[in-house]
Amino acid sequence: MAQHTVTLIPGDGIGPEISEAMRAVVAASGADIAWEQAEAGLPAIEQYGTPLPASTIEAVHKNKVAIKGPVTTPVGTGFRSVNVALRKELKLYANVRPARTLPGLPNRFTDVDMVIVRENTEDLYAGIECEQGSPAAAHLARVIEQEGLGTIAPDAGISVKPISVSASRDIVRYAFDYAVSQGRSKVTAVHKANIMKHSDGLFLRVAREVAREYEGRVAFEDRIVDAFCMNIVTNPSQFDVVVLPNLYGDIVSDLAAGLVGGLGIAPGANIGREEAVFEAVHGSAPDIAGQGKANPTALILSAAMMLDYLGEMDAAAAIREAIEAVFSEGRTLTADIRAMSQGGAVASTKEFTAAVVEKLQTRR
Repeated sequence: MAQHTVTLIPGDGIGPEISEAMRAVVAASGADIAWEQAEAGLPAIEQYGTPLPASTIEAVHKNKVAIKGPVTTPVGTGFRSVNVALRKELKLYANVRPARTLPGLPNRFTDVDMVIVRENTEDLYAGIECEQGSPAAAHLARVIEQEGLGTIAPDAGISVKPISVSASRDIVRYAFDYAVSQGRSKVTAVHKANIMKHSDGLFLRVAREVAREYEGRVAFEDRIVDAFCMNIVTNPSQFDVVVLPNLYGDIVSDLAAGLVGGLGIAPGANIGREEAVFEAVHGSAPDIAGQGKANPTALILSAAMMLDYLGEMDAAAAIREAIEAVFSEGRTLTADIRAMSQGGAVASTKEFTAAVVEKLQTRR
């Protein structure tokens, strides 16, 4: 097994605790990882005066792979989101969020197994906005009216929704390639092309073009986003790989996580052409930091995704099996998961981690 150097960004709040847990589980899986730590969030602000120092970006550029704990973006300080900044700086165009039922949880559905693939660089999250009352907003409103495109109220703020052929093609092709590599059978493109004909309509047109390249290997369908949201909560097992523009993907990925137990067990990855950053998508939970109450499952499963990416499939599979075994037994669960079940003793972060490590050591 080859050694891999990975940038570890523990983050803040519960980030350092769950990062420690993740490292213990990865070590027990047999994967040979050399960790190079870098800072982001509150520790970086204290040390460098910014939540995302250049040294952290440089570390990810150098090692090509990073895993990140949750970070806090202080409200009202002018600091940009670390997550958004990382995606832009590293050109991480694909956000990948699996949603899979774990045994032992009292979910409505027991057979959810889908992957949300979200375009990560444009749409309303491109950050192209005009403040209400600004000269830019007034100018844009005049141009829109002069071109006969419509009328914008003079007291409106404006956000622009760019959807490009190139970004749409990249994300849809990523979704199909992912389906092929993971042995999945169908890709669903989600859109609102019936209303937004020149943005979502473009996305759908490109999705259909790309889908033709995979005919006979991966099935394709498309759904209007509001109908899809109803479908996903009534019959989620019909979906496999789902590809969406940025805004819809942000919403639907959290919706899918809610179907399987919440963000505490939801892994995530941001993939670019050269770099990849894996992360727990939940918040930093500063109210429970340092108390041993944090659930490290999401970051541990994100590490399994990272190991898949690195070609360490056996170690990744072993981690997933160990997590499933601990959840299935139901004896060693953290407070957030225990609250969903029928009660029982609450395990600390370290106790839960030890249970997962024990399963891995027994397997080996």
